[in-house]
Parts: sequence; C-alpha cells; structure tokens
Amino acid sequence: MPPHLHRPVLGSIAAAVLTLLLKASAYALTGSVGLLSDAAESGVNLVAAVTALVSLWYAAQPVDVNHTYGHKKIEFFSSGLEGALITAAAGGIAWYAVSRLLAPQPLTALGVGTLVALGASLINFVVAQWLLRVGRRYGSIILEADGQHLMTDVWTSVAVVAGLALVTLTGVEVLDPLLALVMAGNISRTGWRLVSRSFNGLMDHALPPDEQALVRGAIAATLEPGTAYHALRTRQAGADRFVDFHLLVPGRTDVAGAHRQAVRIERAVQAALPGTEVVVHIEPIEERASWEDSELLAVERGERLLPPLSPEGERGERAPHRSGPSDR
Repeated sequence: MPPHLHRPVLGSIAAAVLTLLLKASAYALTGSVGLLSDAAESGVNLVAAVTALVSLWYAAQPVDVNHTYGHKKIEFFSSGLEGALITAAAGGIAWYAVSRLLAPQPLTALGVGTLVALGASLINFVVAQWLLRVGRRYGSIILEADGQHLMTDVWTSVAVVAGLALVTLTGVEVLDPLLALVMAGNISRTGWRLVSRSFNGLMDHALPPDEQALVRGAIAATLEPGTAYHALRTRQAGADRFVDFHLLVPGRTDVAGAHRQAVRIERAVQAALPGTEVVVHIEPIEERASWEDSELLAVERGERLLPPLSPEGERGERAPHRSGPSDR
C-alpha cells in the first residue's frame, strides 16, 4: 500500500481510539445523551477506519487471473459499509434520545464534559482535513469517505457542545435529547450520501457529465477525416477511470493505420483525463452492421450524441464522416 495513503488511515484509527475514550469519559461524567451519541459515532469511526485500512491494502493488489480489472472496486464497498454504519449509528442515537425524552435524567459536570468534547472534536477536525486533502489529491474514495465521516463527527461534537452550553444557561435539560435527535438526522443524511455513491460505483455508473464531455472532446478533436465513433462507455473503479468506444474507419484502412489512429485517440483522452484506461474497438465505417452493433446507439441518438442517419440512411445518404460534439 502506498505510504501516502497508509499514513492518513493509521492517523484516523489513532484519532478514533483517542476520541472514543475522551467522549466515553465525558458521558460518564455528565450523563448527557448528546455526548453518548457523540461517543457512539467515534466507535463507528474506529470500525470504519479499520475497514478503510484493509480495503486500501486489498485495492493496491495487482491484477490477477481472477481480477483482471484489478481490485479497486473494493473502495466502493468500503465507502458503502461506512455509510451503512453511519446510518445505523444515527438510528441508535435517535432511539436513545427518544427514551431519554420519555424518562429525563439530570446532567452533571457539564463544564468538564464540554471541554473534553471540544478537545475530541479538534483532534477529529485535524485528521479529517488530512484525509480529505490526501483523498482528493490521489482520487481515493476510501479516504474521502473517511474524511467526510470524521467531519460529520466534528459538527456533531460542536452541536453537542452548543446544546450543553444551552442546558447550562437555561437549565432546560430536555434540550439535550432534542439536540441528539437533530444530530441523528444529520448523521443519517451523510450515511445515505455515502451509500448512494458506493451503489453508483458498484453499478458501473457513467463518469460525471463534465468528465464525459472531456472524453468526447478529446476523441472528436483527434478523429481523422473519414472516421467516426460511437458506443462510448465510461465507468470508475476507485481512482481509475475506464473508457471504451467503437472507432469507425474506412474499410480500406490497414491494421497498422487503424492502430495508429486508436493510439493517438487513447493518448488524447488520457491527456484530457489522467488516470484513464482506454479501449478502442475498430470497425469499417461503410458496413451497416457497424452502426447497429450496440444497445448504446439508441441511447446516444436519443441524447443527440450521434448523427441521425446511418451510412445507408432512409434516403441512401452517407452519415457525416466526422462525428464530434459540434455535429451531434
């Protein structure tokens, strides 16, 4: 596993252990359900950080005979598991908060508990920013998910501290479980966002529209006269992007010439979107079968990504030789 990815996760594990101990101590001192919910989330942080460490190790394994596309998709599994854990923690917090509303209990040592919670949130903030910075720099979904999770914990701690301050000032102890319910809702929203992102990745969701536009622009700018392309597919696994499409060339083009064209396009796409693996399927542009060989063609025509006519259209006209965003 690359050290630049390994170290932030180890830092996340250390932070989770330390903040869990701090928040559990704060709950023991105060009896605050808000602090208990905060401690519960730190426990989830610990499980998530360990899962992230294992997932990063597995994702770094080279391709093998059983995983010819590599192992990067485990990053989506890890992110989804973290989202599910966050959602489960939110449910537990809400349940305990409701029980405390029905059976209120007095709070004690609020000043000490508040200071402990603030210290824990500061630790989480520093580690979360580290994870987010490294995750975005290297395109690691695992690190970004862990960083987002920790930032959720930071805001939860801030809300808990604010609630304890209000209880101290007003003496209205019911504010503590009410605030815990609000936090549960916020935490569950973060969990759902992570689960949704992971589901899209595991289902080979296409790249974002702006990245697809970069790919199409690179292909169109590199096409030679008399050629076209269609059936563009994109997906992402971890930090790796995958692009494949059909390149239609004149039937008289020799294998070496078609290969040179494909290589130029591959390099243009990789320059526009680094970290992309490109696969090009070459077909003769004159053959009708070349324009009817993919279910994607109907989708592309519906989205106006293809010329309206095939090489032998309704009026026997040839389709435009060059296919790019400007003529789609």
